[in-house]
Amino acid sequence: MKIMVDQHNESRIAIIESDEIVIANAQDALDLLATVSYHEDCYKIIINKSNINEDFFDLKTKLAGDILQKYTNYQVKLAIVGDFDSYDSKSLKDFIYECNKGKQVFFTKDLPSALQALHRIV
Repeated sequence: MKIMVDQHNESRIAIIESDEIVIANAQDALDLLATVSYHEDCYKIIINKSNINEDFFDLKTKLAGDILQKYTNYQVKLAIVGDFDSYDSKSLKDFIYECNKGKQVFFTKDLPSALQALHRIV
C-alpha cells in the first residue's frame, strides 16, 4: 500500500494506492484511518473501490454502515473512486445518491472528482 498526500491550502487528502484489498472488514478501515491520521496528519481519504471488500457494496452485510459510522465518529471524510453503475441494487444506488449529497462520504467516478469533493469541505 502506498499513501500519497494531496494538499490544497489547509486541506490534506490521503490518496491510497494498492493492488490488493486494503479494507476487508471494519478493523481494517479503523487501521487505515489511524495510519493516515497519525502518520500523514490527514482526515480525508480517497480509496479505489477495488481496494474494498465487495461485501461493502452489499448493504445487507452492514459492512458499509459499520465502516462509515466509525469514520463519521472520528470525523474522517471518505471518497470511494470507481464505477458503481454495475450494481443493480436500488438500495445501494439510493445510498450512494444520499451520500453524495452530504459532506462525509462520496462515491465518484474518478480521482479528480474525489479530490474536488473532499477539498471543498472543511
